[in-house]
Amino acid sequence: MDELLTVEGLTKRYETFALDDVSFTLPAGYIMGFIGRNGAGKTTTIKSMLNLVHRDAGRVTILGRDLDTHELRIKQDIGLTLGGVTYYPTTRLARITSVFHRFYETWDDKAYRAYLSRFELDETKKVGQLSAGMKVKYALALALSHHARLLILDEPTSGLDPISRDDLLDLFREIIEEGERSILFSTQITSDLDKCADYITYIREGRLVASAPADEFIGSYRLVSGRKDQLTPAVADALIGSDASAIVGDCEISRPDIEQIMIYCERAGRAPAGGKEVSK
Repeated sequence: MDELLTVEGLTKRYETFALDDVSFTLPAGYIMGFIGRNGAGKTTTIKSMLNLVHRDAGRVTILGRDLDTHELRIKQDIGLTLGGVTYYPTTRLARITSVFHRFYETWDDKAYRAYLSRFELDETKKVGQLSAGMKVKYALALALSHHARLLILDEPTSGLDPISRDDLLDLFREIIEEGERSILFSTQITSDLDKCADYITYIREGRLVASAPADEFIGSYRLVSGRKDQLTPAVADALIGSDASAIVGDCEISRPDIEQIMIYCERAGRAPAGGKEVSK
């Protein structure tokens, strides 16, 4: 399996926060959900990966090339959004696009026009006239219009209504369908990842606590529901062996979603691990 993105030992230290030895890989043709609570280091990871902030240690390889050695070439193949559009509110979208497209050798105006139509964007409008959701859609239209092999999207569904979010997830699946492109997708809306993510990478307080296929990440947990008198002390403490021997009675055992796993791990201060079960 070809690795489109490899991050090794990524480290960035600030006075009050440190990103510490973060490593993960993303194969070509997949979507990776990047999760963690606010302040966990998701945006710092993305910026450090791309040399938008100076990293203290670590190596990043994209499309088989070292980022530090081939940065300009590699960035032609990356589509990036960092939380919407932050241009002057009185600037029209057409003006922004006329500047943006000059940086990309593979800019495809036909594709750009198609995304404008798909997202129902009017490029004669000014940035200040756009809703939060429309700003996100415009940023995505720019990111998608130069045939990037790797899309790095920080909170791309933020501000979108449920229908628009679902449409966007359909688009993500279309993008990776041929196995040539991949998406690193940071979000707090973990239900979106339940629908589309192939891999989950989870960081807490600047440290990597899990990076695994989504089925493996979710499948290593079970949600156990029942009355107190049906549960042994082991289940009451929220962790039991994978053989479920600590469950008594007719408790309901189900598959949790990513949000339930994340909430449990944050509250318990634990890293995700195989063969563990979460009680409810």
